[in-house]
Amino acid sequence: MTNQIKSLRKSEDNRSNTQEVLAQTVDDEGVWQPPPLSSVEDTGLGRLQLADLVLKTLYFGGEMVGSRISEALKLPFTSVLEEILEFMKRERWIEIRGSTGIGGAKSFRYVIAEKGVEKAREAMERSQYAGPAPVPIDHYVQAMNYQNENEKEVNQRLLRRVMENLVVSDDMLSKIGPAINSKRSIFLFGPPGNGKTTLSEKIGRLVLGNDMFIPHALDIDGQVVQLFDSINHELSEKQHTKKLGVGMVNDPRWVRIKRPMIMVGGELTMAGLDLVYDDINKYYEAPFQMKANGGMFLIDDFGRQQVRPVDLLNRWIVPLEKGIDFLTMANGRKIEMPFYVMIVFSTNLDPKDLVDEAFLRRIRYKIEVGNPTLQQFHDVFKIMCRILKVPYDEKGFQYLINEWYVRRDRDLRFVHPRDILSQLLDIAAYREQEPKLTPELIDAAADSYFVEL
Repeated sequence: MTNQIKSLRKSEDNRSNTQEVLAQTVDDEGVWQPPPLSSVEDTGLGRLQLADLVLKTLYFGGEMVGSRISEALKLPFTSVLEEILEFMKRERWIEIRGSTGIGGAKSFRYVIAEKGVEKAREAMERSQYAGPAPVPIDHYVQAMNYQNENEKEVNQRLLRRVMENLVVSDDMLSKIGPAINSKRSIFLFGPPGNGKTTLSEKIGRLVLGNDMFIPHALDIDGQVVQLFDSINHELSEKQHTKKLGVGMVNDPRWVRIKRPMIMVGGELTMAGLDLVYDDINKYYEAPFQMKANGGMFLIDDFGRQQVRPVDLLNRWIVPLEKGIDFLTMANGRKIEMPFYVMIVFSTNLDPKDLVDEAFLRRIRYKIEVGNPTLQQFHDVFKIMCRILKVPYDEKGFQYLINEWYVRRDRDLRFVHPRDILSQLLDIAAYREQEPKLTPELIDAAADSYFVEL
C-alpha cells in the first residue's frame, strides 16, 4: 500500500510539473507551444488505444523500424512509444526481426505477429485511421482558448501600413478598421472586379497575427477527427522552438501553422459545415470553419451556393453570438467547439436579392466595395505600369479612358488596369514590339479583354 501511495504522489508531482511547464511554453515571439510528452499518460490516450494505432500502422506498412513508427504516429520513441511496443511484445502482438544498427530499441525492426493481425483487424473494424496519434478534445479546447484569448487590435496607423500598396480611400479604411476589431463578421458587397477578395486577404493578415499550433487529429471518446489539412493549412517556417528540460520533448502530434485563412465559393454546402464521416474508413474530417479556427473563413460568391443564403446565415447565428460551435457526430451526439473565426461574406449580388434586413442585422459590418473614381483608377493604373514594367504615358492613359470607357459608357473597375496591361504585354511579345501605351496596342488589348453584352 505504501508503494502505491508513493507512486500516486509521484504521479501527482509529475502532473504538477507538467502544468508548470505548460504555463511557460511560450516562445520568444509569444507563440504558445504544445506541452511536453515525458510519459504515456501525458498523451491523454489509453495504452490499448495507442497499441491499436501501432498495430494498424504495422498492418499497412509491413516491417518497420522503431524510429519510422515514431515518425508515423508523431510520438517520441523513448518516453512514449518504447513502453507501448514493449507491452505489445509481451502480449505477442508484434515481433522483433533484428536491428538496423546502432540506436537500441529505436533501430529494431518490428513486424506484426499472427496474434497481432487478428487484433489489427478488430481495430480496423472500429476505425481504419492509422495516422498521427490524436490529441484529446479537451486538450485542443484548452489550447485554442489559450492561443486566442489575447487578440490584437488594429489602429489607423497599422491599417494604413498594411494597405499601403492598395488604392483604398480614407472612408473605406474607417469602415474596415472597426470591422476587423470586432473579430466577428463582415459583409462585403459590390460589383465584380473591385478587389473584394484582395481586401479580404489584407483583412486576414491583420486578423491572423502570430503562428499557432493545431493537432494533426483529435480524439473524441475514441472517435478520430482529422484536423490538419495540407491544402488549407500553411506550415510555418518555424516549428517547435522552445527548449525544454532534459528528457522532455515537445508533443510532435501538434503542427505549427500560419493562422488559417480558408476560402470557399459556390461549392459550399451545409454538409461541409459539419463533421464529415467516412463510412468506409470510419473516422471524421473536420469541417471548414473548424479548420479555420483561430483565423478567417471567407465565403466568396455568397449567394451562389447550392444552399439558400438565409440557411447559411442561420448556421452562423449561435457561433457568432456565443463564440461556440456545435458539431454533430454520426451517432447524433453534439460536440461543443470553441469558435475563434472571423467570417467574411463576399458577394457581387445585390444584398436585397439575397436576404432581408432582419438577417443582415445579424452581420456586424456591411461594407460596399464600389467602383473606383477616375483618380483612383489613374493611381492603380500607374502602380500596375510600374509593377508590370510598362512605361507610363499620360496620353496613352487618356486615350484608353476616352475610347474604351467614356465613349462606350463603361464602368471603371479596380481590376481593369492589371488585366489590360497584362493583355498588352502578351500582344506586344507576340508582335515582337516594345510594350508601350500606344493606341494600337491599347485597342488590341482592350478589344480582346472586353465583351460587349
